Amino acid sequence: MNGRPLSLEEKFEIAVAWGFDALELRPRGDGEFARRLPELRRAVKNGVCLPTGCIEMAHFIGAFDRELREDAVAQLASILRVMGELRGLDARCGVGTVTPTAWGMFSTRLPPFTPPRSQAEDREVLLDALARLAKVANECGTTLLLEPLNRYETHMVNTLGEAADLLCEVGSPALGVCADTYHMNIEEARPLAALREHAALIKHVQLSDSNRLEPGAGHVDFAGYLEVLHEVGYKGDLAWESRLSGVAAECLPMSVEHVRARLPRG
Repeated sequence: MNGRPLSLEEKFEIAVAWGFDALELRPRGDGEFARRLPELRRAVKNGVCLPTGCIEMAHFIGAFDRELREDAVAQLASILRVMGELRGLDARCGVGTVTPTAWGMFSTRLPPFTPPRSQAEDREVLLDALARLAKVANECGTTLLLEPLNRYETHMVNTLGEAADLLCEVGSPALGVCADTYHMNIEEARPLAALREHAALIKHVQLSDSNRLEPGAGHVDFAGYLEVLHEVGYKGDLAWESRLSGVAAECLPMSVEHVRARLPRG
């Protein structure tokens, strides 16, 4: 707009016109998200709905290097505190923050195939980070959402069951699972059964088609997913997290209609 970046208020106005109800934030590390607090406060006070954030950081809680892990925990804690503040302004906002265990760090499906840390060590590292972050999330009145990624993006936590297993061991209500239909399409042998089995821990759902494009641009059975979510009483948001098959103003409204047409009646 006139060569300047759009404000959150302007982005929200466009999103609503396309059929969306809220914006999912992309919190970055290095304190960047905390520096955005004045902008975020203003947007919430102006009616912008910001329920969730999906982090964009250089390293994550499952990093092999201890210093990087500790920095990831510190950055996530800062992000959770910001989300908690937004929730204090509007209960629709700051509901949860999505993180994977790692992204692009290692895959056992690609050379050299054998990671430098054992599965037991992976588990110990993740449980420690999740327990500490759960305490922060609980104090802030928000939720940390663990997202399983596919086997080519991380060697840790690829399925809903693996995520649920970790969260059950930590045992905090401030933790939840984020189910992403793109990763489920790759990793879950029976994705709808997995949704049913772990419904109690699924607190956020991200939609993306089989080719990582917007819903409707691939072959994922969204009617099936939406029916199961309805059956289990899912009350959370459905967030579009995808690349686009064309111009946003054209393909995103069509994608919203594609999903709405498949929502269960009643």
